Amino acid sequence: MQFLFGLDFTQADWRSALNAFWQANPSRPGVKKYAQRVIQGVCSDLEELDNAIAGALHHWSPDRVARVERAILRIALYEMRHVADVPPNVAINEAVEIAKRYGSDDAPRFVNGVLDRLKNAAATENDNDT
Repeated sequence: MQFLFGLDFTQADWRSALNAFWQANPSRPGVKKYAQRVIQGVCSDLEELDNAIAGALHHWSPDRVARVERAILRIALYEMRHVADVPPNVAINEAVEIAKRYGSDDAPRFVNGVLDRLKNAAATENDNDT
């Protein structure tokens, strides 16, 4: 989350910035491997993720979403859509916990609401596909 949050400010190439991030923030190999997978996925699918998030915002424009909350939403939505071993409810719960720690006072409720709408929309789409 911290890397994607910082990247939102700098607009740097994520590939070149990632090595510097790991030098400043050493992590266990398993954590680093998973984080790199998520970072690569979020950066590769950024437009798709942001469009989906924008569609789930009620009475908000995407530019009003704080950078911390935006990074959290991107990560959780990526996990919900592309990481098979992370159930959507787990991704949402983790996102809410991160929002409690790093976001504003309203961030956990906001993140939960947006991700719940995205989860329900995906379930509706899956029901329509069958």
